[in-house]
Amino acid sequence: MAEQPDFREALHAALARELGDVQSMGDLARLSGGASQETWAFTLVTKSGGARKFILRRTPGGAATAGGVGAAIGLPTEAAVIEAARAAGVAAPAVVYVLKPEDGAGVGYVMARIEGETLARKILRDAEFDAVRPRLAAQCGEAMARIHATPLEGLPHLPRLDGQGQLRQYYERYQSYDQPKPVFELAFKWLKDNLKERSQLVLVHGDFRNGNIMVHPGLGMNAVLDWELAHIGDPIEDLGWLCVNSWRFGVSGRAAGGLGSVEDLLEGYVAAGGEAFRPEDVKVWEVFGTLKWGIMCMSMYEMFRTGFDRSVERAAIGRRSSETEIDLVNLLIG
Repeated sequence: MAEQPDFREALHAALARELGDVQSMGDLARLSGGASQETWAFTLVTKSGGARKFILRRTPGGAATAGGVGAAIGLPTEAAVIEAARAAGVAAPAVVYVLKPEDGAGVGYVMARIEGETLARKILRDAEFDAVRPRLAAQCGEAMARIHATPLEGLPHLPRLDGQGQLRQYYERYQSYDQPKPVFELAFKWLKDNLKERSQLVLVHGDFRNGNIMVHPGLGMNAVLDWELAHIGDPIEDLGWLCVNSWRFGVSGRAAGGLGSVEDLLEGYVAAGGEAFRPEDVKVWEVFGTLKWGIMCMSMYEMFRTGFDRSVERAAIGRRSSETEIDLVNLLIG
C-alpha cells in the first residue's frame, strides 16, 4: 500500500464537516500533472454507500504562500475565479471546498473530478478522439467567449495586464538575463508598433492551450483547467496564446492548438457572443505569445544555471527558447 500523505486525515475531517455525508476517503494519490502546484485524486464514500470522485489542487507541501509561482494568483483566488466563470456558462470543474487555515491540510481547494483526457498527444492523434476533433477549435472559441463575458464585478481582485504593459514587463525580464537574441529584439520592436491598446479589458484565462483543456471522446471539450494565470486583460490574448506553435505539439498545420484553423476558432468565438476579431488581430498576440514563451524558457534556464532548480526539466525547457526564435522568424516574415 502506498504511503499516505501527512495531510490525509485533516483533509478527510474537513470534507466530512463541510459535505456532511462522508463515510470514508480512499484512493488518495498524487497525479503527475501540474508543474507549479500539487494535484491529488481521491474518492469519498458516502454514508449511503455511494462514491464521489474529487481532485485536490494544493500548494507544494501545503505552504501558506500568498500566491503561486510567478504571476500565479494563488489557489483561493483561483477557486473564486473558476466559480465566477462557471456561473457565466464556462465548462470547468465545480469547486466544492476551499481549504481553511484551521483545517490543517495546507492551502488549496477541492473540485469535482471530470472524466476526459488532457494529454495533447492523445487528443491530437488517438483514434478515440477522431469524432470530436473537428469541432474542438470552435469549442475552444466558445469557451473563451464565455470566459471573456464573465462579469468583472463578481470577481476577486486580479492583476490588470494590458498588452503594452506586459510587453514592458517581459522586455525588462529579457534584459535582466543578459543573453542578447536578435530575433527577440526584432519581435519586441514589431510588437511595440503593432500591439494595440484596448479600452475594454475582460477576464482572461491566461494559459488557455492544449494541455489545459479536458476532452471527452464523446463530448469534445468538457472543461477548462489551470486558471492560475487568470487576470484582467485583452481578450485576444487567449486566442493568440492557443495558436502559439509550441502548443500544437507537432501538428503545425492546424494553427489553433493543433486542433483546427484560426477561422474555426473565431467562428466558435463569435457564435458564443464574442467580438468578431480578424485573423490578423490574433496573429499579433500569437507573436507576443511566442515571444513570451521564449522568455519563459530563458527563465527556466536561469533557474537551472543559478542552481535554484537543477532539475533536468528546467534545463530541457530552457533549451526550447531556440524553437521560439524559429517560430518568430516564420511569423514575422510570413
